[in-house]
Amino acid sequence: MTSPPMIDGAFARWLASRAGQALLDLRTEMGFADTGALKSAGDKVSHDLIRTELARWRPGDTVLSEEDEGSRLAPAAEVNTAAASRLTSDRVWIIDPLDGTREFSEEGRSDWAVHVALWARNAPSPHGLVAGAVGLPAQHRVLGTDYPPAYPPMTVEAATAGERKIRLAASRSRPPVFLTDLAEDVGAHLVPMGSAGAKIAAVVTGEVDAYIHAGGQYEWDSAAPVAVATATGLHASRIDGSALKYNEGDPRLPDLLVCRKDLASRLLAALQRHSG
Repeated sequence: MTSPPMIDGAFARWLASRAGQALLDLRTEMGFADTGALKSAGDKVSHDLIRTELARWRPGDTVLSEEDEGSRLAPAAEVNTAAASRLTSDRVWIIDPLDGTREFSEEGRSDWAVHVALWARNAPSPHGLVAGAVGLPAQHRVLGTDYPPAYPPMTVEAATAGERKIRLAASRSRPPVFLTDLAEDVGAHLVPMGSAGAKIAAVVTGEVDAYIHAGGQYEWDSAAPVAVATATGLHASRIDGSALKYNEGDPRLPDLLVCRKDLASRLLAALQRHSG
């Protein structure tokens, strides 16, 4: 097998691409008759592939994966476990092998993703993410920090009417309870989508203008998409405006805002009014 790229951003893209193709092949092989079995197999196939390649090509790095046993627990500092070791590691890969298992298991849906991100202790940014890729296998594309997309263009409405009609990505199944009121407040309309990765990718590409989440997530749900979004020049923060931080002791990262920079102050002000 040809060696993968050694530069971290290109390597993340390579990993997301390989895992994405394996997931597409699995969909073809298994079909959609047993959605539970397809979800389980998808998580395992992608996780095993990414873990194997990281062990081979980045053996000195630590990994935090959604599919690792105990990944949702804050590691006890006094216990020498694999989970605790990431807190002293200089480089940690934060991965979600299959973001959006529900959408993956539904025939015809393309709003699911593969997340591969790298956190580094010496990173210049508060979030600590130095490389990342979001694979959108059913859309046949990968968004990565090695070649970040151009800043998304203004909407047609904004260009012609002089003001922005905000398109706000929303969860299909678990939108924050305040989101409808917030959308009415700022004159936005909601665009239901599947996985967090697909929603943030839609902000990156300009298909929507913002994504707000406040229903509970973990670091792997947003690390790779946030890495790509910030490399693109978009705003990314907690919903109170504070910095997103990764490789924390507790991997829960329950809320975030990703949007165009020109919308950040407006949306953060609206969040203060509606998210309390």
